Amino acid sequence: MTVGTRIVIVLLLVCVLAGVVSGESIYFRLSYIWAVLLVVSWLWSWQILNGVKIERRARTTRAQVGHIFEEKIELDNLGRLPRLWLAVSDRSSLPDSAGSRLFPLIEPHRGRTYLSRTRLLQRGVFPLGPTSLESGDPFGLFPVERVYPAGESLLVYPLMVDVYDFPSPAGVLPGGEALRRRTPQVTPNAAGIREYAPGDPLNRIHWVSTARRNRLMTKEFELDPQAEVWIFLDASKMGQASLPYAWPKKTKDDLWKHKFEFTLPPSTEEYGVSVAASIARYFLRLERSVGFVSSGQILTMIPPDRGGRQLAKILESLALLRAESLLPIWGLVDIQAQHLARGSTIVLITHSVEQEVVLATDFLARRGLRPVVVLIDAGSFNGPEGTDEIAEGLKYMKIPLRVVRRGADLSNALSIGY
Repeated sequence: MTVGTRIVIVLLLVCVLAGVVSGESIYFRLSYIWAVLLVVSWLWSWQILNGVKIERRARTTRAQVGHIFEEKIELDNLGRLPRLWLAVSDRSSLPDSAGSRLFPLIEPHRGRTYLSRTRLLQRGVFPLGPTSLESGDPFGLFPVERVYPAGESLLVYPLMVDVYDFPSPAGVLPGGEALRRRTPQVTPNAAGIREYAPGDPLNRIHWVSTARRNRLMTKEFELDPQAEVWIFLDASKMGQASLPYAWPKKTKDDLWKHKFEFTLPPSTEEYGVSVAASIARYFLRLERSVGFVSSGQILTMIPPDRGGRQLAKILESLALLRAESLLPIWGLVDIQAQHLARGSTIVLITHSVEQEVVLATDFLARRGLRPVVVLIDAGSFNGPEGTDEIAEGLKYMKIPLRVVRRGADLSNALSIGY
């Protein structure tokens, strides 16, 4: 019950009491006015949201940090009476969501449509809702609200930067003994033929078999083990470091900047996730087969594959990853190394300053694998020191190395050697 409703009820009771005591008819007439006002206002509010429809339509439910997320919101008045005011409130957990609006008047059988644009500043999954629709009577005595649950969710991928040059150890080239594992990608290893299925590219049709069998036949391929690249991301909570950070305030001018410069939060977790995403895209653009291993909330292992679909799998895993694991990077290497094909490139991304990082790298090299290490300097994030000592040990072993520090240009840090 609002303050206005209480005032009207008090006035009604005062008029009734004054009429009974004094016997004057004017007090009874005033009480009738207040009573009618209460009844009419309640009936107005009771039906005001009936026949009102709201719908949210997102252009895409996948986007990247730094991009603009655009959503179309449609509000329709399907009833026979006008709506004097309607307020749309966006209760999504998406930071700086701009879906709330206030409409002063909507005529019968009319609607309103508007676009909500939000600059994406944080990776993760965000429900597009719930959405609250508010209105009431003209006097504000009985406000009403209706909440619509979220129908879709938005997945925000981590930031990716362009990598122009990254270590690819010698000897890791296409060729070698074929694995007995089918792949939709074209590789040097043909595995056989099968009947054509809708969606198969025409350049994979085996015309000799097609002519012989009088029906379309398609070639199949197997994976090449020496083309594999494995990315190991250290998601253990031990040694993680971060600094206080305030998300930038949203301005209308930022939405129209063609080159919006997004600054990563000063956290080893965020830097590691962005580095992993950037390296995965780099190798997939080179048509290499890329796999991903990490242990955040759960142990995640994505088998190696090529193409845009594989990048989407890795980015989805990275968008949801949180550094909450108790398993250090050398433990992750010990678990997975025995399942990796000899000659594969292993990219280790870690913030750890423990000497076990050097031992894990040596362990990979002794198993015939090709390790590459990306060190996130935890000391620059007000964390434990020791990254330079780890880097010197890896340089002595002639292991390809990249070092990323807080505030550094990720593109240059990953493209230029240590």
